[in-house]
Order: sequence, then structure tokens, then C-alpha cells
Amino acid sequence: MTLNTRTIEITQNLTALRERLPAHVKLIAVSKTKPASDVMAATDAGQRLFGENYVQEALAKQAELCASNPAIAAQLEWHFIGPLQSNKCREIAENFDWLHTLDRAKLAPLLANARPVSKPPLNVLIQVNIDAEATKSGCAVTDIAPLARLIAKHERLALRGLMAIPNPAGDLGQSFAAMQRLFHSLQSQMQDEFPDQRNLCDSLSMGMSDDFELACTYGATLVRVGSGIFGAR
Repeated sequence: MTLNTRTIEITQNLTALRERLPAHVKLIAVSKTKPASDVMAATDAGQRLFGENYVQEALAKQAELCASNPAIAAQLEWHFIGPLQSNKCREIAENFDWLHTLDRAKLAPLLANARPVSKPPLNVLIQVNIDAEATKSGCAVTDIAPLARLIAKHERLALRGLMAIPNPAGDLGQSFAAMQRLFHSLQSQMQDEFPDQRNLCDSLSMGMSDDFELACTYGATLVRVGSGIFGAR
């Protein structure tokens, strides 16, 4: 497949997706396992938000994009959406704009201390294990508020809200509804406790290629779509 044909395919997929998204919902193009050329094709269609799961793959992609088109590369917003490990906190804090998967208190200071002072605070979402799956990352519902408070107290972190990956075999509507309730509760609580912080708890990240429209009906403000844009991995 030529790059031109690939660009046309990605552009058509993005156009179709945007027609299905509410205007206030931001689309994150999940580019994991895809080459930098696919990311550049998506940028040609106006896409600027990209999600990556693997740090080293993402850094290599960022470097390639910066070398090939530094003006466009400077406009991109990078979201880390993979499981967070302590030995990756520095690289994430230095090279990403958003982190969707903070789920443990001990990682917050590692991220805060590593965030360069030349950059704005790292935008952070708390990942919630909404269906209490034994094999899935995310904090328990009861741990959300204490973790949120800790994040909000770090000047180099910006608490933006919640993220979840519900069990696709379960009742997605029920899981999304539960996340919406938790988000509204946290939003109210944190805005009361930290009234001077801007953009505090304003984002709910949930919904992927097969379920983003349902997630939007339950208040998602960020959706993460990979195969719907780039095709199957």
C-alpha cells in the first residue's frame, strides 16, 4: 500500500469518526504499533492528539516525527495510555502531555519530581478498575478520592479526571454510568477542596473503537480510537 493510499484511508476513517462524535468530545488517535508515517498521515487530516502504550516505541516515533516535520511535531499532544511502571515515570513526565493511567499513590511524586519546569504541569487522569477485574490495572473505587487529593497537591501535576477500560464482556452501559457518577462526585468534591485550580477534574476518558458512541452518551470527554482509524494491529 502506498503512503498516498494509506493517507487517503486514514483521512477517510478520521472524517467518518468525527461525524459520529459530539462536538465537545476530543478524539485521541491510538497509534501504538503503528509507524510514524501513519501518525503523519493522520496529522495531514488534522489530527493532533495521539495515544501510545509503550514508552520506547512512542519516543522513537516522536523523534522521527520531529526530524521529518518539526513544525507539525510541535503541535502534537501525546497521551500515555498504557500501564504505568515506576521505572518509566521519568520518561513519561518528560515526554508526554497527558497520563491516563495513574493508579497508585507512590507514583505521583515520581512523576511530579521528574516533570521539567520548562513545561506546564503533566495532565493526569486516575485509572479506575471499574469492574474490579483481577488482571486489569486501575485503582479501586474507594481509593479514588485519596489519590485525587494527593495528585492535586503536587504543583507539577494537574488532576484532570478519570479514565477506565470497562470489561467488554460485561454490561458496558452499567460500567460507563458508574464512571459518570464517580466523575461527577469527584469533580464536585475536588472543586470544593481546590477552588483555585484551573481545569480541575474536567475530563472523563472512556470509550474505544467499538464502544465510543455509547461512552459519549455517559459523559465521555476523551475517547481513544485505534483500529477505527488505523485498522487492525
